[in-house]
Amino acid sequence: MNLINFFPANARRPVAAGSTFDNMFNEFFNNDFPVSFRNGHLQKSPAVNILESDDSYRIEVAAPGLEKGDFVVKVENDLLEISARKEAKQEETGEKFTRREFSYLEFKRNFHLPDTVDANGIKANYENGVLKVVLEKKPEAKPLPARQIEIA
Repeated sequence: MNLINFFPANARRPVAAGSTFDNMFNEFFNNDFPVSFRNGHLQKSPAVNILESDDSYRIEVAAPGLEKGDFVVKVENDLLEISARKEAKQEETGEKFTRREFSYLEFKRNFHLPDTVDANGIKANYENGVLKVVLEKKPEAKPLPARQIEIA
């Protein structure tokens, strides 16, 4: 993947360096979560599917490796916020050294709720690496069943 032509077209491009940069960008951008820049900071966000049925909307967030307790789903002023945070620590101690590694995963996604959603009827479930958030529609937003009208 070439995002930016690092070497000008008229300059001699070293083969080893060019392939190293290409490999570095490919490895960096082909991680589990898509990468985006927000407020000048690099941020990874999980892939999201949004599905609609007659009775509800369903948001599916692909977030493998997390646990149910890592997520926070909240609603405030018609804004649904889905966020997660996971911290992992690893420490190894030897005779003359101590090595500590910290790893953090954090994301936040916001969704504006349409007027047709009942904010009190939102449910969430995490299973097999996918967080499913179901947003029930208000009764007036659900389609009415077909009925036959009697002719007078």
